[in-house]
Amino acid sequence: MLTINPSEHSVLEVYKLMTGLIVPRPVALVSTVDIDGVPNVAPFSFFSGVGSNPPTVLFCPSLRASGDHRKDTLRNVEQTGEFVINIVSDAIAGAANAAAAEVSPDVDEFQIAGLTAIPSEVVRAPRVAESPAQLECKLLQIVFTNQAPGGGVIVLGQIVRFHVNAELEQNFRIDPVKLDAVGRMAGNTWVHTRERFELERPK
Repeated sequence: MLTINPSEHSVLEVYKLMTGLIVPRPVALVSTVDIDGVPNVAPFSFFSGVGSNPPTVLFCPSLRASGDHRKDTLRNVEQTGEFVINIVSDAIAGAANAAAAEVSPDVDEFQIAGLTAIPSEVVRAPRVAESPAQLECKLLQIVFTNQAPGGGVIVLGQIVRFHVNAELEQNFRIDPVKLDAVGRMAGNTWVHTRERFELERPK
C-alpha cells in the first residue's frame, strides 16, 4: 500500500487524490444573486446534508489560485446570506457542467447553460426550473479552512423551503429512479445513480 504525506505534495496533487477517493460526490447546482441582482449559477461537488433539525446543508467553494480568490458564488452568499441548492439530474448534467465556466461576475451563467431562472419563495436567489428539486437556503455560517489558494470554504445553510417535483415524492420519500441524480468522480468523469443495491440496516 502506498502511503502519502499531503504536506510533501502540491495542492493540485492532493486535490487529485481527494477527488479520486471521495466518490461518488453529489452535485449541488448553486444559484445566487449579487447585491445588484445579477444572477449566478455554478456546480459544486463538495456538497452534503448536515442535519435535519434544523435542515442544514453544506457546499464547499474552494479558493481559486489566481485573481480574486473568492468565486462569484461565495461572494454573493457573503453579501446576501442566501442561496439555492438545485439538485442535478441526468437531464441537466450537461447544463450544470456548462455553468462551471469561469466568466466575469456580470455574466449570467443561466444563459450560458441554457437554464431557466424562476423566482424563489423566501430567498432572493432564483431557482433552476429544470432541476427536479430545489432547496432554498439561508446562510448559517461560513468557515475558512485556509485563506490561501486551494483553501476550503464550508458554506452552511438552513433549508427554509423544499421544492420537489410532485411525481418524485410519496410520504416524504423520494423515488431515486425518477430523481435520476448524477454525481462526480475525478477529472471529467461523472456517474449515474441507476445501478443500486439494498442492504438492511442491522437492528
